[in-house]
Amino acid sequence: MNKIGFIGYGNMAQAIATGLVKANPDIKDDLYACAKHYDKLCANVHKLGIHPLKDALEVVKTCDWIIIAVKPYIIKDVLSPLVDDLKDKVVISVAAGCGFEDYEQLLLPGTHHLSTIPNTPVAVCQGIFICEEQHSLSNQEVETFKSLFSSIALVEFVPSHLLSIGGTISGCTPAFTAMYLEALGDAGVKHGLSRDVAYRLVAKMLVGTGQLYLNNPTHPGIMKDQVCSPGGTTIKGVAALEKAGFRSALIEAIDHIEGE
Repeated sequence: MNKIGFIGYGNMAQAIATGLVKANPDIKDDLYACAKHYDKLCANVHKLGIHPLKDALEVVKTCDWIIIAVKPYIIKDVLSPLVDDLKDKVVISVAAGCGFEDYEQLLLPGTHHLSTIPNTPVAVCQGIFICEEQHSLSNQEVETFKSLFSSIALVEFVPSHLLSIGGTISGCTPAFTAMYLEALGDAGVKHGLSRDVAYRLVAKMLVGTGQLYLNNPTHPGIMKDQVCSPGGTTIKGVAALEKAGFRSALIEAIDHIEGE
């Protein structure tokens, strides 16, 4: 087993570590992390039983695979003192906005690196890892990456120019989906359901609908039509959503994120 080290242990790193331990409890002995505030780090890693380290250099010297999980604007400052030690490591970035060309400038020539954008459902082994097709990992390292992270996520490789939109669709929309869950929960409460029951029903519906598609990929419109009986209740709700601009609001939200 390769030793895996997180440089940075914020929400995303914790979600990845949580998922990895959930998928394979024995892996915790091979997980390490460092963060700006060591006391806080110790409290966070204690939840999973993984190893806290004092700084990024210690992580790099201890581990084989290095996950860069700091804010994009400080990556250069964090990595600059480490480039010599990273030369023979596998570097996996989970920082949005930092792609292959960025790391080619930051790291020494020949360093093996891959840029990804995961989402927080990796914590429950139901996540997504959007990965840049352009990378410098060996074929064996790619297979190891897929084997490791497919246990907690759908691993999807996309061209470099689509990394941003892939990350947006999978990484930002859990927030939108949580809003959808909350709104439907409110509707359930309005009509008499307790809030905890309403939330559970909606959450399970979201999981089940997604799994239906993954098990049998078909056009979402067909899935919608299969629930809409002529003159029935569901089509009335669909008409109300169309009138309110439901679909266009979602597309516009993505446009805002992508800067259009």
